[in-house]
Amino acid sequence: TKWGPKYPAIVRLWENAWSEFVPFLDYDVEIRRVICSTNAIESVNARYRRAIRARGHFPTEQAALKCLYLATRALDPTGRGRARWAMRWKPALNAFAITFEGRIN
Repeated sequence: TKWGPKYPAIVRLWENAWSEFVPFLDYDVEIRRVICSTNAIESVNARYRRAIRARGHFPTEQAALKCLYLATRALDPTGRGRARWAMRWKPALNAFAITFEGRIN
């Protein structure tokens, strides 16, 4: 009622999508945080686009794959990213293990 007069289209969209949104609220906060966050994916995609744009064209598909592989490796040149990744993802992985018991090893 508060936002309806000011934003009728948004309220209508919210009401139409309510049945899809409510199950999302049943998940743990850590799982919702992972589902809503696309920062890591956006960052990797931006690095790929930058690497491809810098080289222009590739003579073979193998050359393009090698470029993407090297761009991926350059994301964590020291190899310490896995430890940071585990620290950030541990709460979410625990929540996934509880919610989807037997499906995550």
